[in-house]
Amino acid sequence: MGSNASHGVGVVETAAATAAKVTDTAAAGDKPKCKACCACPETKRARDQCIVENGEENCTKLIEAHKQCMRDQGFKI
Repeated sequence: MGSNASHGVGVVETAAATAAKVTDTAAAGDKPKCKACCACPETKRARDQCIVENGEENCTKLIEAHKQCMRDQGFKI
């Protein structure tokens, strides 16, 4: 198998775009509309895949994008 270094770039952009959409639609201070396990599936999937393939230390942008998405959904992270 080859290096996945370039693979993560598109995933980061997709996760960031998803987080931005959530920010636009969620009002600050709203109560979460779902359980934490079901919130932000796109950023969660991208984050988890990156961690498995590259290690947590190489996925900080995706981890932060998922945290921001969770905050935008009303979770206190």
